[in-house]
Amino acid sequence: MSRATLEKDPRDVASMFDAVARRYDLTNTVMSLGQDRFWRRATRAALRIGPQDKVLDLAAGTAVSTVELATSGAWCVAADFSVGMLAAGASRDVPKVAGDATRLPFGDGVFDAVTISFGLRNVVDHVAGLREMARVTRPGGRLVVCEFSTPTNRLFATVYKEYLMQALPRIARAVSSNPDAYVYLAESIRAWPDQTQLAHQIADAGWSSVRWRNLSGGIVALHAATKPQR
Repeated sequence: MSRATLEKDPRDVASMFDAVARRYDLTNTVMSLGQDRFWRRATRAALRIGPQDKVLDLAAGTAVSTVELATSGAWCVAADFSVGMLAAGASRDVPKVAGDATRLPFGDGVFDAVTISFGLRNVVDHVAGLREMARVTRPGGRLVVCEFSTPTNRLFATVYKEYLMQALPRIARAVSSNPDAYVYLAESIRAWPDQTQLAHQIADAGWSSVRWRNLSGGIVALHAATKPQR
């Protein structure tokens, strides 16, 4: 089975996600205790999209998040660099495109909004990815990043880190098609910037009005931003 390292070589990461694709949605629901559905709804609400909008859902995986976004009436496209993940979501009736977050196959200013959920950690240069997201978004368009983050309660943060490194891999062995991949998942979450650090990185990538909201006690944070008007 395949797993990536924190060096995040794109080929290794894509191969790892190809290997987990078959049971990816089930594994996410089990390990998040069903919170994944709430996080998807919160992301859609934060993006403030409607029927006139064109939306890019980056690192969309099996496109379950794209289907949630499309309930707004917006035209939504799923993009991911794991062909295996996109294939696992073939039955979901949304457009799908294979693409690298640092070299998106779209023109400048195509989208009204762009979002990435639990995928920014896996981009080899996530600040370059944020710049590329800004490139394909129109001036005044919106960004929402939904990503694992740092719990705000110190005691809870300690318990959570223990869960990541001990319990999460054990649960993955029971439900995942590639349990070793979830060791990488735990390591990548622990190494990820906290809410404030990520906000600064989003701003440095060319986005403005950056703010965030914690979900589930800070296990997840929604970072929202706007592309400056010309």
